[in-house]
Amino acid sequence: MNPKFNLWIEVDQQVALSVWRVKLLEAIAVTGSISAGAEKMGVPYRIAWQKIHEMEERLGEKLVETQTGGKEGGGTTLTPLALAYVTKFNQFNQEAQNYLLSLYQDIFC
Repeated sequence: MNPKFNLWIEVDQQVALSVWRVKLLEAIAVTGSISAGAEKMGVPYRIAWQKIHEMEERLGEKLVETQTGGKEGGGTTLTPLALAYVTKFNQFNQEAQNYLLSLYQDIFC
């Protein structure tokens, strides 16, 4: 047996950050595009954009910067704040997992 959990952070009882949402931000950072990030996550662009909008609204901060035009086309980057949220959420999630595994072993093993 192994313990599992799904972490999310709420603002006013609505999900602002979650494992899935942070992975979406990471996919956008890696691909440089919301549409490519959505494809990497296996969701339609519409859903990815909706989740980004929800995060921005709930956190009260801009998380992505989109560029348009030019011969290279558009693109999307994460704001410095979004990058900080990704780093902090991943650290919090990892430390929580480590703690829960230790607690599980103390109680069950």
